[in-house]
Amino acid sequence: MKRRVPFLLAMAFCLPLMVRAAGPEVLRTFRVGGEGRWDYVALDPDGGRLYVPRSTRVMVLDLEGRVKGEIPGTAGVHGVAFSAELDRGWTSNGQSGTVTVFKLSTLEVQKVVKTTGENPDAILFEPATKRVFTFNGRGKNATVLDALSAEVVGTLPMGGKPEFAACDGLGRVYVNNEDTSEILAINARTLQVEAKWSIKPVADPSGLAMDVQHNRLFSVGSNRLVAVVDAGSGKVLATLPIGAGTDGIAFDPGTGCAYASNGEGTITVIRPTGPATYEVSATIRTRPGARTIVANPLTHRLYLPTAEFAPLPKDAKPGTRPALVPDSFQVLEVGEAL
Repeated sequence: MKRRVPFLLAMAFCLPLMVRAAGPEVLRTFRVGGEGRWDYVALDPDGGRLYVPRSTRVMVLDLEGRVKGEIPGTAGVHGVAFSAELDRGWTSNGQSGTVTVFKLSTLEVQKVVKTTGENPDAILFEPATKRVFTFNGRGKNATVLDALSAEVVGTLPMGGKPEFAACDGLGRVYVNNEDTSEILAINARTLQVEAKWSIKPVADPSGLAMDVQHNRLFSVGSNRLVAVVDAGSGKVLATLPIGAGTDGIAFDPGTGCAYASNGEGTITVIRPTGPATYEVSATIRTRPGARTIVANPLTHRLYLPTAEFAPLPKDAKPGTRPALVPDSFQVLEVGEAL
């Protein structure tokens, strides 16, 4: 059995972030520049690297915002997963329908694997089975690779469009189903969907994070709601308000808090108030467009990619995305000022 941090200790970590006068804020802006939009940023805390998908390649930054290299040839890249133990990483390339396998230490591309569904989006490494899962948006399924051989070992139908995923490190994988407003629980060994849990009224769930120690899932929706779910029973413990334009959520075991990144330019902080109760405890100002997020469990800093945007034309159709201001891409570092 995994050692669980006592609830009061988690509260002790979380509360100081909320009661200090200043509170968390944007500490630094890494002005990276370059072309391309972005999606899920990933962080290797031990290696001190940020992996930032940029449409046709993945930019690799250190935690000072300096570019350390790139992984090329990743058309339509959405996400990055990695294993420090295996010295290997994987990217989900939505446009080409492939996974790029690369050497973590050198960023050298080792193999490109075709997925079994269109538009691989979220990607996850499951350490107990040493398997890699890509969740294929248009394919409405998941492709499963053996992390060592990089061979496809299975395909799972999702019954709808899968979004972001999380795992407990013990062989269970969880993924949002955007079409049905459900969380699916997957056995990574048998490759079976063991449970489907409704999280309504949360709609179109995208970002998903997990508090492994307390077996809790945090799922954010397009209708400005987050669901807190018991990962054993599937019971929805709380449904709380968040900001608009959310596409990601991160959990920091050190603070005991979850952080929903809202594209409107805020982070909503969710903290526990009891063993099975939660509240919104703070709103942190960021910048418009900062809709995905990753947490560093070693430093308790949060990282959010965004850019500056040109005004929409007056005759723009509904749903039109604003153009990026050239060379304005940036990564925000959020945390407590020392």
